[in-house]
Amino acid sequence: MLKKFPAPSRGGASIYGKQFEDELNPELKFTGAGILAMANAGPDTNGSQFFLTLGPTQWLDGKHSIFGRVYQGMGVLNRIGMVETNGQDRPADDIKIVRATVPN
Repeated sequence: MLKKFPAPSRGGASIYGKQFEDELNPELKFTGAGILAMANAGPDTNGSQFFLTLGPTQWLDGKHSIFGRVYQGMGVLNRIGMVETNGQDRPADDIKIVRATVPN
């Protein structure tokens, strides 16, 4: 968990195989906290990991596929951003998403 950086996820496998292409939209920008995007190791290396931004991260524009944003619950995201971490920037205690909804 990097302070003032995206909150990372740990993932398994993607339904698209090991890696899949970026889906970049130049109109979507990392303007603040709560942006949901795919984590990757470079162009077209998306897998099953995603991240949520904890603040503006403009240096990520055009490099990660944005596919959502936090609609409600920013207080929860802010609390996640304040958790204690170890030397590898991993949370001292597991953080789990137990419920998420997609509004109509």
